[in-house]
Amino acid sequence: MTAGSFHDMWRELLPIGRHPDSGGYRRYAWTGADGDCRAWFKEQAEVRGLAYEVDRNGNQWAWLGDPTAGDAVVTGSHLDSVPDGGAFDGPLGVVSSFAALDELRSRGAQFTRPLAIVNFGDEEGARFGLACVGSRLTAGQLTVEQAHRLTDGDGISLPKAMEAAGHDPDAIGPDQERLARIGAFVELHVEQGRALDLSGDRVGIASAIWPHGRWRFDFRGEANHAGTTRLVDRRDPMLSYAETVLAARREAELAGAVATFGKIAVEPNGVNAIPSLVRGWLDSRAADQETLDTVVTGVEKAAREYAAAHGIDLDVVRESFTPVVEFDHALRDELARILGTDTGLTVPVLGTGAGHDAGILSGSIPTAMLFVRNPTGVSHSPAEFAAEDDCEAGVTALADVLEGLACR
Repeated sequence: MTAGSFHDMWRELLPIGRHPDSGGYRRYAWTGADGDCRAWFKEQAEVRGLAYEVDRNGNQWAWLGDPTAGDAVVTGSHLDSVPDGGAFDGPLGVVSSFAALDELRSRGAQFTRPLAIVNFGDEEGARFGLACVGSRLTAGQLTVEQAHRLTDGDGISLPKAMEAAGHDPDAIGPDQERLARIGAFVELHVEQGRALDLSGDRVGIASAIWPHGRWRFDFRGEANHAGTTRLVDRRDPMLSYAETVLAARREAELAGAVATFGKIAVEPNGVNAIPSLVRGWLDSRAADQETLDTVVTGVEKAAREYAAAHGIDLDVVRESFTPVVEFDHALRDELARILGTDTGLTVPVLGTGAGHDAGILSGSIPTAMLFVRNPTGVSHSPAEFAAEDDCEAGVTALADVLEGLACR
């Protein structure tokens, strides 16, 4: 690796959007912090002499070679974050992509295919509630009408936010012409679990992404005074919500899946007021569709029983869903050959419960993923971590893969 390449970039990017109290990141789509990250990406492209462009959906691209030639090899990830997220989820893939290009140039690699590095916009969905907006729009998995209806917690629509950040929201939509230029997409990402730590490997290859989705549970009761309303007279939706949270944990344990209520909105949200509305969002994931259906059906059944017992009205809305993603087998096997046969590394193949832009694009182009070891398994938290030597191993592995794919 070019001396200082990865570490210099990492040091420059690290302070952007970091909250002084939590130590986590608040790089939400189309905000000031996101804009600073995007400016950083543009600078990295320009200092390397790469052709920089922003596509119709706000995704950033840095090209080596002719973007229109076709059969391009693309790598990259995203720079936005969940609320108080960690430093590695997304940015590790983008920084590693630039560092891998530096490494290949230092090797004197001769490219026979165009190469691009991409920063997909709004991958985490922290602001507008839908993950992978940039890649979904590009792949046609999110319609223009659906995108225009997305709003943040302050009621600001996605088009207004994009316009305020200097991007034309009227341009968004499917981009099949761009996808047709891409022959392969490889995304490097910090592992969001401990499989590599337990196996003792620094780098792994993704096999599949579990099916997953988000469901909104609206429990509607009756607002009243917390100090004067008898317990027997209450229609308190918080009770039904709390029981549903426990039911989600129980159903997930029984099925060997995961289910999480991680976001809640309460009205009127007063300390001395019984709520009139408790709105909770369920995130559930499983290794296969049947298991996921079993978990979500069980949670909803329990929620309706609890709501009926407390005189609560309940609406359940599926806000997003991604079916199981099997990464392109030929590309996955090629990565294994490059990293295993050519370098002698032991590179395990593992599944993941986390969604990624690579998963969204897999229905349109061949995609693959590399994972870098996370010794704690913690992600979406300031405690997210990858050791320096593991990051370097990830850059080297990505460089080897890109060389094998784009320099034949």
